[in-house]
Amino acid sequence: MSEYSVVEYFPGHEGHRCGYCKSETTNFSNGMWAHALTVQDYQNLIDRGWRRSGKYCYKPTMEITCCPNYTIRCDSEAIKLTTSQKKVLKKVYNFLAFGRKSIQSDIKSSNTLDDVKSTDEPISDFPDSELVSKIAERTEKDDRNRIVWNKNEGIASCSNFLESSHLKPADSLKRKDDTDNFHPNQGATKSEKQSYSKSEIPKPGQGPDPTKPLCKKAKVLRREKKQQKLRKKVKGEDHEMKDQNSVNESKSLEDFLKAPLPENPAHRLEILLVQTSPPGVEFQRTFDESYSVYKKYQMTIHKDPPTKCPENQFLRFLVRNPFEVESKPNGPSCGYGSFHQQYWLDGKLIAVGVLDILVSCVSSVYFFYDPDYSFLSLGTYAALREIAFCRELHREAPGIRYYYMGFYIHSCPKMKYKGNYYPSFLLCPETYTWHPIEKCTPKLDISKYSRFEEDGTKEDTVGEVNYDEVLVLHKYKVMPYSLYRHIRVTADDDEVHQYARLVGKKCYSNILLYRS
Repeated sequence: MSEYSVVEYFPGHEGHRCGYCKSETTNFSNGMWAHALTVQDYQNLIDRGWRRSGKYCYKPTMEITCCPNYTIRCDSEAIKLTTSQKKVLKKVYNFLAFGRKSIQSDIKSSNTLDDVKSTDEPISDFPDSELVSKIAERTEKDDRNRIVWNKNEGIASCSNFLESSHLKPADSLKRKDDTDNFHPNQGATKSEKQSYSKSEIPKPGQGPDPTKPLCKKAKVLRREKKQQKLRKKVKGEDHEMKDQNSVNESKSLEDFLKAPLPENPAHRLEILLVQTSPPGVEFQRTFDESYSVYKKYQMTIHKDPPTKCPENQFLRFLVRNPFEVESKPNGPSCGYGSFHQQYWLDGKLIAVGVLDILVSCVSSVYFFYDPDYSFLSLGTYAALREIAFCRELHREAPGIRYYYMGFYIHSCPKMKYKGNYYPSFLLCPETYTWHPIEKCTPKLDISKYSRFEEDGTKEDTVGEVNYDEVLVLHKYKVMPYSLYRHIRVTADDDEVHQYARLVGKKCYSNILLYRS
């Protein structure tokens, strides 16, 4: 039986609260409630700047919103680790192997550079949570009453109409069962810094020790180091040094993650992938632990009161999703869809990454962790783990190559860390083409909204919207919008035209747009 994507469109006319600049009315976006989505259709949507929160999909109105959100992705197969990222991997290894905990100064240093998954990014990085909640309360009931409940009847009607009208349905896929909110950890607190007693404060010095040589200037030290290097080269030692350096530089991400532990390591870390749609047995068994970590994370890191992180919100934003688990002959063994990647330390759940496995990528939806383990820089570690997971899936399904990190917000200093994963690319908001981030940031330094495509003649591939290709679901029947206009006289041509322009031809000719 063919699987269809069914959405309900909500144009964004009013401004809402921005989770970045904290303005109350300057965040603009258009939204859709996805009653059902195939992973191919969602892949097409995120490649046009859309993103999901639970079943709600949204696309920022880039030209007018206060903090433009640019879709960012990293090429997992070409990943180049930074020194800071390597330090985080070594830090976690030393903790697992020997139980060593890094000192606060080391943590602060690594976070300054690129501790992905920032604690400063609130869950309302997703569109205005109150707005989504209101839409959810209405549409979650409609999922059962309008579409899901009578799916067999509706799909049968759809198939008959499509066969008679020669319209192309969504891809037929079988069902199979099986990190933007990123967080830099903080350094020593103010109270810790002020905890030293006066007796511990050193007394003023008496000046330089006349019996010791004076300190050399930096340029003198550099000159001596260079001369020493030249001498070693003459003696043939330089070749050996280069070989050693090349070994260190050539270590892959997997070399760091799979470094062998001692026979009796101090700690054991196990990472499990559990299915959430439909809920797998393992997910249901560990639900209480997952929700407990989520609630602790929200209350500690984001300062949410208990009333703002109820179980239903956890389900609505991070568990419920519009996908069925799909599988293909050349796809990953776990199938496509939404999953939770759980981090178990010595049998205790300490972190969860919410991931979508799509036809071309692994998309990070959210990441939360037990704040008691902030010293491990779990944000960066989880992002690197997710990139490694993407690389692993690429071996099974070559089409999966990219790691999508959600949105890059150049105008928000706390959200620029995503650009520290190399090589990364930003999506042009006008032509929907990908461009290296290092070529985009100079433009964003000048203007927070920018077109990245340099070819001025290149435009969006949608072109003119053909209403005969915009599919509509009306009273359990599939039809082109042009036919729907004859059946029911409406004044929503502008709204449907806007929807078609935003989702693109691949989607509007394949996804069913619900009309009452």
